[in-house]
Amino acid sequence: MEFFLATAAELVTLADEVAKCLWRRKIATGHGQGSILVDRSLEAQAPRSSEGAHLPVPQFRQGEQPRRHHTYAALDLGTNNCRLLVARPTGEGFRVIDAFSRIVRLGEGLGASGSLHVNAMGRAVDALAVCAQKMRDRRVDRARLIATEACRAADNGLLFVERVLKETGLDLEIVDRETEARLAAAGCIPLIDRNLDGVVLFDIGGGSSEIVWLDIDPADRNRQPKVRGWTSLPVGVVTLSERHGGVRVTRESFERMVDDVSTMLASFSHREAIAKRVKHLHLLGTSGTVTTMAGIHLELPRYDRRRVDGLWMSRGEIDEVLERLLDMTYEERVANACIGPERADLVMAGCAIFEAIRRAFPCERLRVADRGLREGLLVQMMQEDRVWRHNGAGRNP
Repeated sequence: MEFFLATAAELVTLADEVAKCLWRRKIATGHGQGSILVDRSLEAQAPRSSEGAHLPVPQFRQGEQPRRHHTYAALDLGTNNCRLLVARPTGEGFRVIDAFSRIVRLGEGLGASGSLHVNAMGRAVDALAVCAQKMRDRRVDRARLIATEACRAADNGLLFVERVLKETGLDLEIVDRETEARLAAAGCIPLIDRNLDGVVLFDIGGGSSEIVWLDIDPADRNRQPKVRGWTSLPVGVVTLSERHGGVRVTRESFERMVDDVSTMLASFSHREAIAKRVKHLHLLGTSGTVTTMAGIHLELPRYDRRRVDGLWMSRGEIDEVLERLLDMTYEERVANACIGPERADLVMAGCAIFEAIRRAFPCERLRVADRGLREGLLVQMMQEDRVWRHNGAGRNP
């Protein structure tokens, strides 16, 4: 699996924004009501190896050649999934040499209790141990390992991070919602249609959903799209399905889920500006929800990332898939090759979040991304290390 970027220079502006946001990371605690601002030195932020020892952050003296032979790892521990990518730079992109994904449901029951459950933490630690072994096997020497909404919201999130470090050697960073949104955007830039005026990118997670408005300059469509606004909804597939039920979903209960999310979206301050300024818009979705819908649309006998990533779906095609899903029983969702038993009780909540988003930002086309936050992390690290400097990536476009 190899990712090529439109040009290396295109990544710089957004990657710079991401880097700055990461160096000034806020770690949210409790239930999102307060936050601790953590200002760490460069040395203190050096990623840890799987044995717990600090790995050096590459430093460059003026005139020194960038190091292009690092093996990079990007790990995303979310409310529902634990995902890892291991990659090496190639030309204007990177080549994935190892990957891992497991549904761990870390946030199961979090909405009711406010804490991570012992069984959920155990599942996550087991998955992270696999990631640690893969990183050792691939001799990873540069890594970003992040945790998102479940650890942000749980009152024992920081204690869980300490447990992970002790048991696996992986030093997780709990990132704030803005960082999460910008990283997802950075990973999806190559899929933007620059012939339009703007893009609304969304990432439906297990415990939160991020929405980013990317503006395209009509005077120079080759320039880097700019982040004009973003929001994070405090709801994802796990929390919404636990609130409304995800096994037996009727059309009426589905609409209640959509209404719930629509109420949250109403406070997004940039909705009016998008409606006024963006005449030609497309949606860009990066989440298990949209990739599942794409697989159903293509009638895949088993999920195939190569056919799904970058797929365009029209409004009519999305409507057709939603109708098929609404007509399915839970047992039929379990039997579907693109859903399966691990997602059967979550997919309708994801569809409800997606439906609320497309009602808020009506347009004719959706582009499906089987990429996002992890790819954004890889881009950010490689840009920091100037691996593309030889072909112009060190200059702003």
